[in-house]
Amino acid sequence: MASPEIEGDPDDPLAGHPDLLRPLTGELVAAVLAARGRSVGPTPDGDLVGHFDDNLIWFLRVGGDGELLQIRTMVDPTFGIEQVPDLYAFCNSWNHDRLWPKAFVHVADDGRARVYGEVITDLERGVTPHQLDELLDCGISTGCQLAVAVRRLPGAVPS
Repeated sequence: MASPEIEGDPDDPLAGHPDLLRPLTGELVAAVLAARGRSVGPTPDGDLVGHFDDNLIWFLRVGGDGELLQIRTMVDPTFGIEQVPDLYAFCNSWNHDRLWPKAFVHVADDGRARVYGEVITDLERGVTPHQLDELLDCGISTGCQLAVAVRRLPGAVPS
């Protein structure tokens, strides 16, 4: 089977046949988000992060070869350490009822607790720009839905 002919600028991560599987790269993630009008910037570690509905969302490549896409939402409000059991109960209920994102609690060194959402997808075999667009959109929208639910919890303190 002949491979599809590459069209356009070969340095453009979106160039080429739309059904052509591409390796997961930070450049591809940034290009797909930019095509949708969403801006992200690099962190000092080279990961991508953006602001979506007052939440920070990271777009990470993890795994031995960076083949796993991790979309991690840091929900805006924080909570006191005494509310951690209630946050665990909230996350367990959320995870029971929904596939994406998986919710978890993180307690920082200062004793403040925060809920995070996480979507992880294995893209070892590659991804088309359309598939990646769907995954990114789902990760962002479900992360923002989690944030709305967390903001309704008693004791939420905006950051």
